[in-house]
Amino acid sequence: MKDKTTQDRVVLITGAGKGIGRAVAELLARRAEAAASPLRLCLAARTRSDLEALKTRLDSGSVNCEVVAGDLADAPTQPVEACVARFGRIDALIHCAGVGRFKDFLDQTAEDLEFTLKTNVTATFLLLQRTYALMQAQAPREGLRGQIQVVTSVAAEQPFLQSSTYCVSKYAQRGLLDVMKLYGRQDGIRILEIKPGAAYTPMWGEVPPEQLARMMTAEDVAQPMVDALELSSRAALESLTIRPLHGDL
Repeated sequence: MKDKTTQDRVVLITGAGKGIGRAVAELLARRAEAAASPLRLCLAARTRSDLEALKTRLDSGSVNCEVVAGDLADAPTQPVEACVARFGRIDALIHCAGVGRFKDFLDQTAEDLEFTLKTNVTATFLLLQRTYALMQAQAPREGLRGQIQVVTSVAAEQPFLQSSTYCVSKYAQRGLLDVMKLYGRQDGIRILEIKPGAAYTPMWGEVPPEQLARMMTAEDVAQPMVDALELSSRAALESLTIRPLHGDL
């Protein structure tokens, strides 16, 4: 039987060039290909070469990809407009793009704070606001007008040393999503916050082998995110925390 949620769906993924965003795109494409179900992916990230390489791997008989290269901090709604212009609607937004600068609290600068908030808070707010408005206006499919998933972090609810500006931005994202859930329940739009613990992505840079051995992979986080898209429209998973088996680093 074909999967009803990914069948002929339009999914916009930010941060798709690397890490969790890329892992989500690859898993969605594999499932669509296995089910022979049409899937349209709009892949957004800063680096065009990453996106073009991913598009080359994923484009197939079942999967049709559009790429949107640009910095969300400069043009937060550009991926949304490009996706709708190409595919006509957005059934799911999976927002994985984010930044962070990690250093001692007393060493953080005003520029560090501005850099982090511009992407993680301001751009996220504007991206989600525009996407929600489009979903609210579009016709439902199988009981849903749309789904929005945002990768925050366990740092959205737990403080960590070296993470003051990052925690500020992630706590803010959590507050925004809690408000959006109230609207989503009225409008048939599912809102899911994903809070990963230590999962190795390029944001980490070089890590010692013993630390890497304790960390999750991007694929570990992507799997439950894609599973959540396939829930019945009678249900809504609103918060997902996924940590390494042996706890936070």
